[in-house]
Amino acid sequence: MKLAFVTDSGTGFSQEFWKKRGIFSLPLQITVEGKSYDEFEDIPYSQVIKNLHSQTMMKTSLPSLGKIEDLFEELKKQGYDGIFAVSICRGLSGTMDAMESAANQHDMAFYGFDCSATAVIQAHCIITAKKMYEAGKSIDEIMEQLERIAKSCDTILLCDDLQHMKRGGRLTATAAALGGLLKIKPLLHVDESTKGRVDVLDKVRTMSRAQDKVIERMKNIGVKPDYDFTVAHVDCFEAAKAYAQKIKNAFPGAVVRIIDLVSAVGIHTGLNCMAVQVFNPEGYPVDVYADSDVFTM
Repeated sequence: MKLAFVTDSGTGFSQEFWKKRGIFSLPLQITVEGKSYDEFEDIPYSQVIKNLHSQTMMKTSLPSLGKIEDLFEELKKQGYDGIFAVSICRGLSGTMDAMESAANQHDMAFYGFDCSATAVIQAHCIITAKKMYEAGKSIDEIMEQLERIAKSCDTILLCDDLQHMKRGGRLTATAAALGGLLKIKPLLHVDESTKGRVDVLDKVRTMSRAQDKVIERMKNIGVKPDYDFTVAHVDCFEAAKAYAQKIKNAFPGAVVRIIDLVSAVGIHTGLNCMAVQVFNPEGYPVDVYADSDVFTM
């Protein structure tokens, strides 16, 4: 079977980035003041940050249905029999369902894997799937491998700007005001247990204590120094560096990369949000950043 591997910009990378790796990508949409833009293609990450600073309201949505249809129609013409997709998780977006519907309309086999998150693990899963398929592994073997990776993954967000979440309709005005007054820092997490939805893990008074709680949780769930560690941030690089150092101190020998938090999440959490994503690569090195200028510790 000639299989096309498809993802989306929830990985944090553009269509051109994935094209070089033989993978097709669809851009998520970012709506600014009523006008929709394709992430990375029509609106750069730097503009997203500028909009956050100016408190310009933004929304995110799945890729244009027309673009999904056009891509799959083109893949069908190129002789592809099926689609293997790893998109931003179903709990955050309807992208996977839209891809499946388009594949069905074009009489193409569809294999979708829900990584229960986005960002690094999404990118790692689509690359791993392609490598395994090219090595002669069956779809069942690929799915089992990706499931093991996803089960080991935890993504925890530390939000600093409760007022931003209130403006986005994700927090009541009373809760936002109370949180600001008491300096409450909510710990939010996304993993397989939450079915890819953002859930409240804990609430603490200081960012330092919140970071300690995250490290404590990682130890409790069995994270090892050879896991893949990422600290993602929304325009707070120095704070992310300090956070990454705390993680390295807690897990001697660990390598921690620091990246920008993907727009699909950062737009809703606001400035100064930091996230940790950690998982076991299961013997497949995370090489998605091999050609990128990424800060590691």
